[in-house]
Amino acid sequence: MLSRAAAALLPFFGRLTVTREADGPYPVGSVFVANHDSVADPAVVLAALRSVDVMPAVLVTAGLWRMPLLGRALTQEGHIPVHRGSARASEALAAAAEALGAGRHVLIYAEGGLPLHQDARCAAPLPFRTGLARLVAATRAPVVPVGQVGARRLCSGTVAKQLAGVLTAPARRPRFHVHIGSPVRLPAETARGTSVAHGAVSAAWRRAAHAVGEPVRTPGTHG
Repeated sequence: MLSRAAAALLPFFGRLTVTREADGPYPVGSVFVANHDSVADPAVVLAALRSVDVMPAVLVTAGLWRMPLLGRALTQEGHIPVHRGSARASEALAAAAEALGAGRHVLIYAEGGLPLHQDARCAAPLPFRTGLARLVAATRAPVVPVGQVGARRLCSGTVAKQLAGVLTAPARRPRFHVHIGSPVRLPAETARGTSVAHGAVSAAWRRAAHAVGEPVRTPGTHG
């Protein structure tokens, strides 16, 4: 449902292009990990993945399950609620491991939050939390790094700016680009696995930024 909706609606708001490093189908039960810099970027990433026949189970904030119809649909589609900052936070990794074991792809955002800067320019991925590395260590799933840029041109800043961005996007036609890297195997040790994953996603993000001429900013220039 999420993948179909993203692919159908995104063309009304901007222009999406996709590049990839690996041809053919991705390994069964892969973990796709993308950089996160806008509330709009899941739609961009899902639309891009659908274009290469990948429709993953997504780890999504648990707040969406409070909407009865949407929550029921998300459950039926096999998406996974993330209860951040609660005793139930680990449930998401257990559910993701179960989905991978059943042969399904999973999409995860490892940064655990959005950058603090308010302008529309893209910025390098923030440091990753350890959940991704722990999930991969438990399942030995391959990791597919995904870099996206352009979502902040659609939706960023204050709530008022986000709304204005969405309303004006059909006229502005911002460019979105997603680069899908080759699958990688993470080291089993958590710190090293986290570092390798962050490096792979950062490289994919740089490829995406260069594809559309976005300035590449370092984490130290987020402010």
